[in-house]
Amino acid sequence: MKTNKKVVVITGGNSGLGKATAKILVQKNKVVILGRNEKEIVKTSRELKCDGFVCDITDAEQVKNVFLEIIKKHKKVDCLINCAGVWIKGPIEENKPEDIRNAVLVNVLGTFLTVNILVPQLKKQKHGRIINISSRAGLNSKSERSVYNASKWAVTGFTKCLQLELAPFNISVVGFYPGFIHTDLFEKAGDHKTNFDHAMPVAEAAKALAYLVDVDEDLVINSFEMQSLKQI
Repeated sequence: MKTNKKVVVITGGNSGLGKATAKILVQKNKVVILGRNEKEIVKTSRELKCDGFVCDITDAEQVKNVFLEIIKKHKKVDCLINCAGVWIKGPIEENKPEDIRNAVLVNVLGTFLTVNILVPQLKKQKHGRIINISSRAGLNSKSERSVYNASKWAVTGFTKCLQLELAPFNISVVGFYPGFIHTDLFEKAGDHKTNFDHAMPVAEAAKALAYLVDVDEDLVINSFEMQSLKQI
């Protein structure tokens, strides 16, 4: 029996905003989550009853092989949500070179590679949507956030260029710019001092992302910003 369920691929789908979004989308769609942590991918895919693949999105060969598997099984990809990301803050001279490299690789290269490898399939099927999770950090400047903000500015620029490039192929590209969200992103980066009093609940940001997936393909939403009133 054929269904019209969308096939949605979420990078970083095993935790944080990615997982919260997957939890909503599995109710009406076929969701595939990607992540580097095998234990978390297995646990989350079982919990949500969705497909899960261990994939380092900074490795082009891994990304290519995973998309081949997804397309072989589902025949299409309707939406890609680039949700994987890492946090880094502090005075630039105090940032460790390996942490800088990791932030640029995951936040920037990982986003670039997934799009680079998936776009031929989206053009072939003559439709698709890409949602890149930037941040309000990708629109603003802030002291002691140089590496993180710069990585998100790169995603913002990438997204805006793709919007022009891919629109003629019936592929929409959305930039999602949330403010401060309460997730485990910070703890994973060793930041245990962040105050979450002004943070948005991750569930609310996930609802917005799910809306961007479900909105009619004929409608174009180039950018979507949201933040807590406490952040204004």
